[in-house]
Amino acid sequence: MATATIRIDVWSDYVCPVCYIQLPVLKQLAYELGPRVALVWHAFELRPESMLVPDPDAEEPGDDWSREAFPMASLRQIVPRRPVGQPLSRKAFEMAAFARQRGCFEMVHEALFRAYFEEGRDIGEETVLLELAQELSLDTDALKQAIDTGLYLEDLFADRQQAESLDTSVLPVICIRPASQLLDEAICLHGSVEFETLRSAVAQILQAA
Repeated sequence: MATATIRIDVWSDYVCPVCYIQLPVLKQLAYELGPRVALVWHAFELRPESMLVPDPDAEEPGDDWSREAFPMASLRQIVPRRPVGQPLSRKAFEMAAFARQRGCFEMVHEALFRAYFEEGRDIGEETVLLELAQELSLDTDALKQAIDTGLYLEDLFADRQQAESLDTSVLPVICIRPASQLLDEAICLHGSVEFETLRSAVAQILQAA
């Protein structure tokens, strides 16, 4: 098996519209690079569960859709629904971590985005996640136990801690680097990034290697 020469780390949230719309662009890049790239997704909760009091100055989810997400979605031939509310995403990230350990992360990762943005499902609710897991032929009893016991919370907290050195004011955060180098040597891009911009960053990394 070939060893990846490029590593792309992405911090995103399943309730972030721009993260959802960026997904097919990153998939296209990974497909083009093939075994030369390791694409690694990280959890970054927009609304951590410790934030019990809503920020009165925060925008409503619909603001992002009207201003930015719908035009981008149209350009990328994505037809999402406008979500109703913005659920907490911690349990969804726990489900993704559960899937990663079982070798089916990509399937579950994309299903979580679709469930929220295309099907209008509340992915903050454990019952909804268990229904989705059943549809994906996952072990629902094992998933429930993992969520109820917080089995993967340390992984989520580690992802957030790793992002402390990055500008996370705009998601997704996309960091591209040689696989052998540290994160602080990466080229980091934010938000909606066109395919050619990503490709140019990869070329720059390869040329410097």
